[in-house]
Amino acid sequence: YAVESIPPFLMAATRHLAAGVLLFVLAKARGAAWPSRVEWRDAAIAGALMLVIGNGGVTWAEQMIPSGVTALLVGLVPVWMVLCDWLRPKGTRPGALVLLGLAVGFAGVTLLARKQINGAGSGYAAGVAALMLSSICWALGSVFSRSARKPAAPFLGVAMQMIAGGAVLLALAAVRGEVKQFSFDQMTALSFGAWLYLTIAGSLVAYTAYVWLLHATTPARVATYAYVNPLIAVLLGCTIGHEIFSRELFLAGALIVTAVALVLRGGAVKPTVASPCEETG
Repeated sequence: YAVESIPPFLMAATRHLAAGVLLFVLAKARGAAWPSRVEWRDAAIAGALMLVIGNGGVTWAEQMIPSGVTALLVGLVPVWMVLCDWLRPKGTRPGALVLLGLAVGFAGVTLLARKQINGAGSGYAAGVAALMLSSICWALGSVFSRSARKPAAPFLGVAMQMIAGGAVLLALAAVRGEVKQFSFDQMTALSFGAWLYLTIAGSLVAYTAYVWLLHATTPARVATYAYVNPLIAVLLGCTIGHEIFSRELFLAGALIVTAVALVLRGGAVKPTVASPCEETG
């Protein structure tokens, strides 16, 4: 509903900027030290991966992809997180259950990408590609955020990510002509209400909690939200959004949810052995 009368990238930019500036001011008011250049750099990298490509890509893709399919593909984030955590230096090697989950997940994605769901539109393939890229970048940003340099005040680090990501999204909105296209007079009450909800519930509450949890527990445990989100989104898309619930969507959804369950259940395995260079260096 937010993009009903607010262009997508402008909507994403303003919600993250508003939440980020508010959190930044609150953190500084509580005595937080001014962040260093390195902390700003790492916040910008995490913000670009998670908010610009991750969130922004999903916002763009939803113009062509039904919400149920979107949620299923985004639900693969735990799979990508385990892969990213494995490939990083001194990462965690996946076990047999994780490898099985990866295979099952890719089967589900292949099913969604191979056969266009009824009513998906001509841009379906591009939308699927954008969602895959968004999910991978969100996972990369999540894993990177755990080891990034960040201020001692936790809210300040989250605020910096949202400010940096929101600024890039605003630049993209300007390049796409969305800033000139937008008019406050044309903004509906429904769009403003949805924007306000996304700013408070999505950015201030959910994103802040997500980033905090990334530092408090493992990426795989943080990603357990993927058990529930796709199922709720498919249900709401079919009941409220009148999207078509096809046999292919049901099968792909079952495969993807099963893949997430396998990956999360098998995520706790031994770390990879350090390379000779790491041991001697």
